[in-house]
Amino acid sequence: MAVARAPILAFELDAEWGVDQSVLESLFRLAASPAGEQSDGAYRRAITELCTAPLFTFEADPDTVQLFQLETISNLLTFGELLAKPGVNEVERVVEASAGLAAYLDGLVEGSFYSHPAEEAHRQYLADLADRASEGYFASRHFAVETTCRGALGGLPDAAGLLDSSTGRELLALCEDFGEELVTTMQWLRMTGH
Repeated sequence: MAVARAPILAFELDAEWGVDQSVLESLFRLAASPAGEQSDGAYRRAITELCTAPLFTFEADPDTVQLFQLETISNLLTFGELLAKPGVNEVERVVEASAGLAAYLDGLVEGSFYSHPAEEAHRQYLADLADRASEGYFASRHFAVETTCRGALGGLPDAAGLLDSSTGRELLALCEDFGEELVTTMQWLRMTGH
């Protein structure tokens, strides 16, 4: 979820949505905090507040940035469902949505009439992966971040939050770095008029 944090916080939300940015920030903070009755309750209260926004009463026709923002909000809601009823399906739904957005961004970059500023670096990254590349650059980067996180999360103490250990902080930094790449590309897409 930290991957999706950068795109939702780097761009202004549509004012018509009526979503309080501070509520979203608190949801990300609570998601990284130690699990427990107090933090879970605070997360559920923030979700309840979020769901009162006008966004949930009308249909939006999103542009690329708004699509990322809406999917992130959906993933925050799904995370709230996990607190009430943990399940593999909900976790997979969040991962698949995030992976789908990365692949979607690859399609937009590939379909652009302009060369991406980091095109050569992206090509080199995929070449270095050789046969382990998963589709385009962003999909492959997403898969690498997801794989690293899944491998490391199992080793974290149950009572600790992500910020309570160096491993957790490293995972958050990894996600934030990738999230910043997404933001930079979305800014480039807006600038080139995609």
